[in-house]
Amino acid sequence: MLQLLEVPVDSLQSIQLLPLLDRAHYGIAFYSGGTLHRVLADAATGITRPPVTRDEAIQIASESFSGPWAVRKVQLLTETGGHHEYRERPLPAWAVQFEHPTRTTVYVSAAYGKVETFRNDRWRIFDWLWMTHTMDYQGRDNINNWLLRIFSVFGLVTVISGFVLFGISSRVFRKRKRKTIPHPLQKI
Repeated sequence: MLQLLEVPVDSLQSIQLLPLLDRAHYGIAFYSGGTLHRVLADAATGITRPPVTRDEAIQIASESFSGPWAVRKVQLLTETGGHHEYRERPLPAWAVQFEHPTRTTVYVSAAYGKVETFRNDRWRIFDWLWMTHTMDYQGRDNINNWLLRIFSVFGLVTVISGFVLFGISSRVFRKRKRKTIPHPLQKI
């Protein structure tokens, strides 16, 4: 059985070659006891390294973000809720926020040292609009929820009733029964 950092490896999920601070590293994802673990190993020596530090995360984020913008705030995320903008991504991660007009935050994986995603004000507006569009106010990504189904059925009923009312009230579809009453000046 393979050992990585004193942890027995049950199965490998992935191995990928990643550039990290001008050196090549292997990002290894594996299961041990049913838990997913991620480690970085130097590609030249094979020695595993600890997770990315705060200063390394700032350097990685600064290299991936264009412009000489100052760092406003750095935070290590170990857990996120359903409404967090970094939901359903690998944790732990560093959130590096820049002094930029769009309030951009760069999320760097602490395990792999790669940029996972960028979030700014425009994305946050889109995310809020998407939440209201899908009517998923819990996790924002479930388009198969009961509230959306109910409103979809209500919308279909509204459209069908509109066609029915048009058919009932339209002269084209309605047959008028006209009684032919002779005109007083008309010859009989």
